[in-house]
Amino acid sequence: MHSNHLLLEEPIRMASILEPSKSSFFPAMTKIVGTLGPKSRSAEVISGCLKAGMSVARFDFSWGDPEYHQETLENLKTAVKSTKKLCAVMLDTVGPELQVVNKSGKPISLQVDATVVLTPNQELEASSDLLPINFDGLAKVVKKGDTIFVGQYLFTGSETTSVWLEVSEVKGEDIVGVIKNSATLAGSLFTLHVCQVRIDLPTLSDKDKQVISSWGVQNKIDFLSLSYTRHAEDVRQASISLDLDTRDFLSKSGDLSQTQIFAKIETVEGLTHFDEILQEADGIILSRGNLGIDLPPEKVFLFQKSALYKCNMAGKPAVLTRVVDSMTDNLRPTRAEATDVANAVLDGSDAILLGAETLRGLYPVETISIVGRICAEAEKVFNQDLYFKKTVKYVGEPMTHLESIASSAVRAAIKVKASIIICFTSSGRAARLIAKYRPTMPVISVVIPRLKTNQLKWSFTGAFEDQQCSLSNPMSESLYLFNARQSLIVRGLFPMLADPRHPRAARLGVGLASFIRKRHRLQNLFPGCGPVLSAALALPHLLGGFVDDSQLRMISAESTSATNESVLKVALDHGKAAGVVKSHDRVVVCQKVGDSSVVKIIELED
Repeated sequence: MHSNHLLLEEPIRMASILEPSKSSFFPAMTKIVGTLGPKSRSAEVISGCLKAGMSVARFDFSWGDPEYHQETLENLKTAVKSTKKLCAVMLDTVGPELQVVNKSGKPISLQVDATVVLTPNQELEASSDLLPINFDGLAKVVKKGDTIFVGQYLFTGSETTSVWLEVSEVKGEDIVGVIKNSATLAGSLFTLHVCQVRIDLPTLSDKDKQVISSWGVQNKIDFLSLSYTRHAEDVRQASISLDLDTRDFLSKSGDLSQTQIFAKIETVEGLTHFDEILQEADGIILSRGNLGIDLPPEKVFLFQKSALYKCNMAGKPAVLTRVVDSMTDNLRPTRAEATDVANAVLDGSDAILLGAETLRGLYPVETISIVGRICAEAEKVFNQDLYFKKTVKYVGEPMTHLESIASSAVRAAIKVKASIIICFTSSGRAARLIAKYRPTMPVISVVIPRLKTNQLKWSFTGAFEDQQCSLSNPMSESLYLFNARQSLIVRGLFPMLADPRHPRAARLGVGLASFIRKRHRLQNLFPGCGPVLSAALALPHLLGGFVDDSQLRMISAESTSATNESVLKVALDHGKAAGVVKSHDRVVVCQKVGDSSVVKIIELED
């Protein structure tokens, strides 16, 4: 067990707890993933969720068809435009999930100590005596005494919407279970989970592949949540039978080569192979719902702390689920839930994922707001000094060049009490490494790709490697925003995007018009003009949220170095105007100058 990351300064004044929290321009460093569904799919409600602090929208394909989710996504786009807050998109796969099909949709009442039969015959009607399931091999893997959970969304076993079953007998393909608690199952689809039993189904079902290759490609998803990840091979392969690499499948399915794969740990099998899964995945989702069933209750906290620690040390985002279940029906969380959210932050979680709380909950906006406020309070007492020392010790010596620069930038920012850290990066890796050290101030990531030009064709390296555009075919807007949106799940990281494109895009700029016009009179994109970089800035939280395309700030310069300085000046000037930084504040800047990496400290002038 690792040391507690809670910092309380002596002497502790209990009365200070009652003092109102100071307002901050930035939201909580910890990000919030909201699942959109029946209660949260209108543009109005989604706008409220974005304003409350949601930065990633999750689309759960274990229910609903692509058309339904597309309507929701269109509403999300409308909300993004109206609130000027960009939001990343996460597609959550079905995976080897077992389901009970209730075609009639009528409520099913189950009484304690009665028996119910699980059958793979989906032609039969669901009733209090019989539940049709979508898997014909379950009878082969369960035995007498095994525990099975059935319910809609939540699996606590202590509520009236989910039920515990104990296997009493296996008859051919049917399973007879004794009902351990009375419950009423309402709805047309319920999830079924068998404790510590491996289900021999592929990680990516045929439905998952079809959804990814159509809906996912069409909407250029930022994250793929890989449900029921059990091995590293599950990340590498889309299907064991097809032996198709998941990443290869994503890239071949369309322009999804940059989509990040988050492994969802939901079973003891995934826990057992956690280290190898972490090495292969881009991030981890700790699904405490199903995992809480597989694990003994007294072991859940230990897995949480250990898994988050491993993710933190690896510098990979960790997302925690199931923190405020009661807010599905209530306006306030329980005391235990409020403490659970704070402990998730202190344990090192990058983001909190809200499922039923926002999908079908009565108070989606309020839930996001309350969770965000709890996160912000917990961050104030996060022991960054202890965390920093532990991380440096874990990394060891000699450090890599980039790791050394990242840790130095954070150390400098802490020592001089900087307001923010600004990192120029071509791939986003440097900024993520800085965020790995959990600085107490926001990290602003400015992604500026390296540019080469051959007459009228530009090619980009770094985050935009192998992508090209010409004067007649400028690059896709969405590609430029990939890295920015994917930062929205990393704790403490807020992106700015430097967008390499034709200077004519300056007509989209808002403000800086005089500056741009002067630059454009000196520069033309014709053969022999030499390298020219045109940077369009999307200033996310410096603008109180993410700006849309019509608000991109355009800057031109004759070299990457000059562009960096121009970008920095505009960012700081706008930051002053917005109140993010003020005169005499100190800012730490991490950037490349030629072949060298430089960390510098700037004190803002009047």
